[in-house]
Amino acid sequence: MLSTGIKGRKTTEVTPENTAEAVGSGTLPVFATPAMIALIEATASESVAPFLEEGSSTVGTHLDIAHSSATPVGMSATCETELVEVDRRRLVFRVVVTDAKGEIGSGTHERFVVDNAKFMSKAESKME
Repeated sequence: MLSTGIKGRKTTEVTPENTAEAVGSGTLPVFATPAMIALIEATASESVAPFLEEGSSTVGTHLDIAHSSATPVGMSATCETELVEVDRRRLVFRVVVTDAKGEIGSGTHERFVVDNAKFMSKAESKME
């Protein structure tokens, strides 16, 4: 059962492949904001996955995130999420991302619980 208080934690190493320079979001070899967003989404998604009905998953729908400090290649970034609101299928997470020197990002992330088959059917209907 989904309820507030569910926490997630996930760490990734900053590599040349997930820098702003590599993903095209900037020109410097530091942890890219899109890579931080992917880490946030993965952490939140994985934290609630065990509590979902079979055939369901969550999809990200909104982010309000500040990326406040750069992290160089060779360091790790760790995301911690906490489910702070459950409104039917809408889930809101508080998120904090840190490296060895402190906070590098924070904010909120919203996800919705979806039925996988219905969701994919609707997405694939766009091809018709």
